Amino acid sequence: MGLKLINIGFGNVVSANRVISIVSPESAPIKRIITIARDNNKLVDATYGRRTRAVIVTDSDHVVLSAVQPETVGQRVISSEEEADE
Repeated sequence: MGLKLINIGFGNVVSANRVISIVSPESAPIKRIITIARDNNKLVDATYGRRTRAVIVTDSDHVVLSAVQPETVGQRVISSEEEADE
């Protein structure tokens, strides 16, 4: 199993092997996760000043903010897995 990278927008990539979840930032528990990550210096803001549309949680407790829709990021994960199978 090699290194698989997922484009999360604006040339930023995240390791697919480390992603636990990709969620929308609207709910209060997700907003709380973002605040806790910011306080613990575990937040990566990859939105380039745009609106946060996806929150990516990794197995190292890092939280990555993306301006790309969660569905789009999820599809990129699926297509990268399909490419690896070929």
